[in-house]
Amino acid sequence: MHTACAAGALRRLPRLAAAAVRATPIGRRVCVPFRPPVAAYASAPAPTTVLSRWSSSQGDLSDILQLPSESDQSSKDVLFPGATSGSRYTEKLEFLCPHPPISTYRVLDLDGKVIVPSEDPKIDKDEMIKMYECMVTLNALDVVLYEAQRQGRISFYITNHGEEATHLGASAALRMDDVIFGQYREAGILLYRGFTLSQFADQCVGNMRDLGKGRQMPIHYGSRALNFQTISSPLGTQIPQAAGAAYALAQEGKDACVACFFGDGAASEGDFHAALNLAATLSAPVIFFCRNNGYAISTPAKQQYKGDGIASRGHGYGIDAIRVDGNDVLAVYNVMKAARKVAITEKRPILIEAMTYRVSHHSTSDDSSAYRPRSEVADWTRRDSPLTRFRKYLEAGGHWSEDSERDLRTKARRAVLDALGSAERAPLPPIDDLFTDVYDELTPELRRQRDEMRELVNRFPDRFDVAKHAPTQ
Repeated sequence: MHTACAAGALRRLPRLAAAAVRATPIGRRVCVPFRPPVAAYASAPAPTTVLSRWSSSQGDLSDILQLPSESDQSSKDVLFPGATSGSRYTEKLEFLCPHPPISTYRVLDLDGKVIVPSEDPKIDKDEMIKMYECMVTLNALDVVLYEAQRQGRISFYITNHGEEATHLGASAALRMDDVIFGQYREAGILLYRGFTLSQFADQCVGNMRDLGKGRQMPIHYGSRALNFQTISSPLGTQIPQAAGAAYALAQEGKDACVACFFGDGAASEGDFHAALNLAATLSAPVIFFCRNNGYAISTPAKQQYKGDGIASRGHGYGIDAIRVDGNDVLAVYNVMKAARKVAITEKRPILIEAMTYRVSHHSTSDDSSAYRPRSEVADWTRRDSPLTRFRKYLEAGGHWSEDSERDLRTKARRAVLDALGSAERAPLPPIDDLFTDVYDELTPELRRQRDEMRELVNRFPDRFDVAKHAPTQ
């Protein structure tokens, strides 16, 4: 049957080749997307009709048809256009079995001790203290703003408890020229880069000082000055955007990369797969950083995927991948630093899967006790806290003390409370800001709507409280 099919295919070659010749200017060669099986050459008649029509001055017909050479026919290499380099023929029928699980790289044990001395990055003391202070301050920010939401002072909040090491290990390894695409649990990266506590509070309150002019939900931060793209709510949309931004950096010859952060739940979105394929084929210098905290809101990992997590998906897209202990800030630092070097110098993407645990509820709209026991959370907090591991490492090196810890926590909480108080006292954005920043100049329709709003506010002052808003400039 195979021989008959091959012979039939060869009988169609004259029409294919003739069509190619008719459609091609003299002296220009094209490739017909057809390659008959090697076995067909021995059993099927030669396409003499094509040869009689072809002039030797126009080139070798095999160039047009991309026919395998004799050496190709005897080779074990798979020559189909869609085959990857290194694919070989086999006569053994065998389905691929699951590969061994990918190992998880770490530097510190649970007691904050370096396991292999050569893996200690030996970060500068001042840098390490900055990293730890950001971790503690982020913790204080989460506690205060979470309580503020529960008191009705802000509408929504997402904490970062348990994932602090992924933020600060990654931040310290990147540079300010590197562009960040976050999801909604990367506040520590902004904090490390210089986003102030007042800016965090202003955004969550939505006052006139908010860089987003109060138009975003709380925790949807962004900063042009700090190269941090504004967070958007739809899950996974930042991943293909990051691939495109990285491609742009490469085209501009920038000595920088893009770091894109997302959770394991977002890795189940179609955007994740499209982005990885896009980045790989375009050789984009982007680092895809997945925070695998075990839960996609209320969906545990075992119900979300059957394969070996997220890192194993890199192979299918031709992307180097690594799995790292996301509660080990030094391990995250080492991995991100190495990934950045590869992304920039070799102009290709890297996939990182950081294994961690979300201690808090997914958000203030979630009650995680509905899908996991409280004892599980307590066990993780006691056994493997990113802050505790790093603190023990600093204390062992003589860089930290109990007094330092107490002073920092007191200072951080007071600073967050002051920032929140100031944010609440600041006026809300002018009501006319409802119509600006979409067009360079207001369209006639927008002007009509603005004027109608003003008229209603003036007519019904008891129904529209504009006293809390800043006056229109």
